[in-house]
Amino acid sequence: MEEIKNPKHSLSNAVELLDLERLSDPRGNLTFVEGGRHIPFDVKRVYYLYDVPAGESRGGHAHHELQQLIIAVAGSFDVVLDNGYERKTVTCNRPFQGIFMKSLVWRELENFSSGAVCLVLASMRYEESDYIRNYDDFISVARKG
Repeated sequence: MEEIKNPKHSLSNAVELLDLERLSDPRGNLTFVEGGRHIPFDVKRVYYLYDVPAGESRGGHAHHELQQLIIAVAGSFDVVLDNGYERKTVTCNRPFQGIFMKSLVWRELENFSSGAVCLVLASMRYEESDYIRNYDDFISVARKG
């Protein structure tokens, strides 16, 4: 995809890498997320991906309204992010960091390590009509807004 360099259409306006609170002591680490405090939405749905076979990818869609926080709670994986103008890949491999995505961001998750677990906190319950599953349709919607 051709990248269009324009501050108005910067991917950083729609995606942010968040450092989450981390409490450490000799017994181990604890990280927590509070909706409306650490992320700008109340959590309406939580799901996680695991046992993703080598070479497989997940995602391959965007959302009209939904916002998400993606965290690698174990292992690592890459998240390809695209706002219709710019595309970048971020490696998730720290359980105390998350990728916060506003709506209208195409995402593809790939290169899962063995034992990787991807935790997703979502701003909405599952609603099929919120999904944009075709990339060309996504480009049309993203560039209208």
